Amino acid sequence: MGVSIIEKLKNSPMFRGFILFSIFRAFYGAGILIVTYFLSTSAEAPLSVSIGFLLCSMVFSRWLFKRLKGLKQTNFQPESALEV
Repeated sequence: MGVSIIEKLKNSPMFRGFILFSIFRAFYGAGILIVTYFLSTSAEAPLSVSIGFLLCSMVFSRWLFKRLKGLKQTNFQPESALEV
């Protein structure tokens, strides 16, 4: 009996990374939108502050995701690596 396509996808490291990245971007993106909305309405900051914040958050999110991804890879050893 063969392995289904769904099982292959669940076991794929690329698919897992995509799912992890999607979840990260959903929560991080929602937080960034809330802060940007606050900057543009309540804080009465000029438009350039909101644009600068969005640009900085874009760079910071890539750095943060790479750090999180690196932490996951160093703490996780696949079972196949243990078998010699």
